Amino acid sequence: MKSVAMFGYLREGVGKTSTKQLRNEGKVPCVMYGPNEHIHFSMYSADFKLLVYTPNAYKVKLEIDGKIYRSILKDIQFHPVNDSILHADFLEIQDDKEVEMLIPVKLTGNSVGVRAGGKLALKSKKLLVRCLPPNLPDYIEIAIDDMNIGSVVKVADVKVSNMVLLDSPNNPVVSVKVTRAVAEEAKTSAASPAAAKAAPSKDEKKK
Repeated sequence: MKSVAMFGYLREGVGKTSTKQLRNEGKVPCVMYGPNEHIHFSMYSADFKLLVYTPNAYKVKLEIDGKIYRSILKDIQFHPVNDSILHADFLEIQDDKEVEMLIPVKLTGNSVGVRAGGKLALKSKKLLVRCLPPNLPDYIEIAIDDMNIGSVVKVADVKVSNMVLLDSPNNPVVSVKVTRAVAEEAKTSAASPAAAKAAPSKDEKKK
């Protein structure tokens, strides 16, 4: 998995007054949870754009007052009205300690069902995995070439290595749905033979 570099600044206070002042300065109060200590720091809100406002997943090379930590973003809180970032939690990672992280889903190939007029529906854009940090992938790849109209790929159908999928096995990840046009065409095709059989021929009308 790729990494992004981010810079933090140690916080002198952690109370409400300090937190409010940080936000007024355009900064986000943060905590990094490590194996030996928890570090309270802040980051500029604008610096989160490469980490949060993206479909990709990244490890974070976090520099706090000159010391570098390897981490992942564990949790983030947004303002309910203006969507500004209120708080962020980071987790310091170690190569021998498993972590849990949401990983993007990447679809590959061309579905036969889509070529036949079906509509591809990505139900889960990310899947939660548990693995060692060196095994964290950039994405989870799912081939859709053999998916026909009505086909569904569930979490249980997704093949991964060196990690465990934590979402419910029955959760749908991607499906190919019947479109209205295809459904109407199927109805017309089904009705046509019956209609032709029921309609009297020209010879029968003469009799």
